[in-house]
Amino acid sequence: AFCEGLGEKRFRATQLFRWIHQRGAADFGAMTDLAKALRDKLGGVAEVRPLPVAAEQVSADGTIKWLFDVGAGNAVETVFIPEDDRGTLCVSSQAGCAVGCRFCSTGHQGFSRNLSTGEILAQLWYAEHRLRERFALSAGERVISNVVMMGMGEPLQNYDRLLPALRTMLHDHGYGLSRRRVTVSTSGVVPMIERLARDCPVALAVSLHAPTDALREHLVPLNRKYPIDELLRTCAAYLAHAPRDFITFEYC
Repeated sequence: AFCEGLGEKRFRATQLFRWIHQRGAADFGAMTDLAKALRDKLGGVAEVRPLPVAAEQVSADGTIKWLFDVGAGNAVETVFIPEDDRGTLCVSSQAGCAVGCRFCSTGHQGFSRNLSTGEILAQLWYAEHRLRERFALSAGERVISNVVMMGMGEPLQNYDRLLPALRTMLHDHGYGLSRRRVTVSTSGVVPMIERLARDCPVALAVSLHAPTDALREHLVPLNRKYPIDELLRTCAAYLAHAPRDFITFEYC
């Protein structure tokens, strides 16, 4: 729709998508298979703008944590976790969080705002292409094989912006990730789990943290709205759509 609005053919959208997400291009002038007139046009109406990096921390085991500045005094964390058989990126969906789980540092900060689809994807965009440069890899070699929406925020409370981000992660012209390797972690937003099953069933992880409603209501206040029995019934129904034959339960 964006390219058609510029009076361009639909296939230009695919070219643009590949340049941005697969190759990490931020300069329209470098997109050499686009007509020069289109490159000039794009330069006047659009931009590819990375999130400013406020801090980068590198652990001895190769784990890297970035703090991205998202404006108005807010920042979000993104973490790359290397393992022998995979490279996992932990991505944030909100600046702060409204769920308020007792044990969670983000919850104690309170909630500032939802991240945009672009801000969610910008974390993956930056990490993938920055790490390719660091490891001297070509555009066809992927560093990040897994994405987990387990950073700051409750992803399913930012559903309308999360969904197109997930679809871009999975898209063959985007990051080409497998549904089995993209995981959404939730504290148990039942209606949105049901919508995710219909719209974009990826791997699911549920922050459970307690075996009884009394304890879980103390630790995870969302349980007052969606108690354990209702949550588990919804999880059982999700399995019919899930890319894997299990759901992960997280327990602190």
